[in-house]
Parts: sequence; C-alpha cells; structure tokens
Amino acid sequence: MKRSLRMTMPTQAVLRALLQDPGRDRYGLEVCELAELPSGTVYPILARLEHAGWVESRWEDPETHVAEGRPRRRYYRITADGAEQARDAVARAYRSRRQQVPGWLNRPGPAGGRL
Repeated sequence: MKRSLRMTMPTQAVLRALLQDPGRDRYGLEVCELAELPSGTVYPILARLEHAGWVESRWEDPETHVAEGRPRRRYYRITADGAEQARDAVARAYRSRRQQVPGWLNRPGPAGGRL
C-alpha cells in the first residue's frame, strides 16, 4: 500500500534510525534510542509507518523474553519499498528546509564560515 506521510522532524528521525541498517529488526526502545526521541513520540510514528506499509513488525518468540526475564519485544523493520520511499521523503524534506533558510544564513560569515 502506497501512502504519503507527513514528514515531521520526529518522523524523519525514526526513518533515519531504521535506514541505518534497513535489513535489521529493531525493537521499539532501540528505535527510541537511535532517534533520540521518547517512546510516546516513536511508537505512534512506528504505527503510522506500519499502517502506510513502510514498516513491518513482529513479536519476538515468547520463550526468548521469558528466558531473559524481561517483557516481550516487538521488532520493526523497514520494508524495501518503505526504505525507497523513506529515502526520497527525507531528501525532499531536507531540500525543502534548505530552501526555507533565509539568504543571510547562507552567506559567508567571519573567517569564511557560514553564519
């Protein structure tokens, strides 16, 4: 299912986290850590990405978490189509932000650096 998503900064951070290693399953709190966002922000984004078909999820084997004495984890992986769409969407959002930067910020500053 192809569906357009609003590319907020938190959504972009979650996508960048998943794109770091697109073939790898990551559990939710791991995505939170990589995106540097709280779980209350990340989990709704992951749900929207999954609903849009950009991400797939699965619950880990029940025996794993019992043996390790921790709650069961849900793992997320960006789909091949999702990775392609995510790369395009993040790049478009980046270009859009760059175009919105006032011209004076792009001028050389003291010692040749940017302001």
